Amino acid sequence: MILDSLNNTEKVECLHPLLKKAFDYVKATDFSKMEDGKYELDGSRLFVSVASLSGKDKNDAAIETHKKYIDIQLPLLGVEKIGWKPGCELQEVSVPYNEEKDIAFFVDRPTAYTKIYPGQFAIYFPEDGHAPGIGEGNIRKVIVKVQVEE
Repeated sequence: MILDSLNNTEKVECLHPLLKKAFDYVKATDFSKMEDGKYELDGSRLFVSVASLSGKDKNDAAIETHKKYIDIQLPLLGVEKIGWKPGCELQEVSVPYNEEKDIAFFVDRPTAYTKIYPGQFAIYFPEDGHAPGIGEGNIRKVIVKVQVEE
């Protein structure tokens, strides 16, 4: 997991060939003019979801993991707290891995929480269990999905 400011993306862009393209798009896009939904940038290899949600209590946020995609989480409106626990320590599956949706859910509780503010981003790799959507009031966010290289 990585947390940083959008001003410092060049430090992480070297970690995957599509990260620079993802961050260039995020920095150049006015998401206030976009409807919630999915937007493909490079087919299934790189896409963006814009979502509006009501923040939930940390006890209501389930840990999820992905195998095929890296998540970049960026709040646009509101402060989002995301729980984290190493994937290798997750033990109790609540919803088994769904290959089509690339997601599994766990009963385990996070071992750490991070607040993410507009202008910041958090990257969650497949080895990172994460529980998004924690917060108060309305949250509008961007989730960038970057396909893991094979």
